[in-house]
Amino acid sequence: MAEPRAAPGTPRIEIIGHQHLAQWLPLRHALWPDTTRADHAGEAAALLRSDRQVAFIAQVEEAAGFAEASIRHDYVNGCASPVGAPVAFLEGLYVVPSQRRRGVARALCAAVAEWGRARGCLELASDTPLDNLDSQAMHIALGFTQTGRVVFFRRTLK
Repeated sequence: MAEPRAAPGTPRIEIIGHQHLAQWLPLRHALWPDTTRADHAGEAAALLRSDRQVAFIAQVEEAAGFAEASIRHDYVNGCASPVGAPVAFLEGLYVVPSQRRRGVARALCAAVAEWGRARGCLELASDTPLDNLDSQAMHIALGFTQTGRVVFFRRTLK
């Protein structure tokens, strides 16, 4: 029996494997442009070997976006889960501009949430910079609740 086909424009979500590297790496670079392509390749290879991390790719005719997530057992800001309990953490989410506001981010986030639930997580956490208002709006639209704001400081010790 043939696999049912998704409606046109509906994102197809898959766990990323080695066969997706040519599509995934440029998307990673679009999200994190300050990271070198060589570093992206190294990080991607490490993620593919990890049992505590996952990456999903969304396909809508071509690669439309990706999400990366991990399982954290340390304290996760804003979460009620005690230290040691698993918390799924959305490490990165990117949708190509032409596919935004079409359900791609929602589908990717749903895949991450299901992956976390299957690993015993009761919460999905994420973060974004204070000045990234688009990302903050997206998180709210995806059902996240803002739990805090932070400004980091440093002082050189001589």
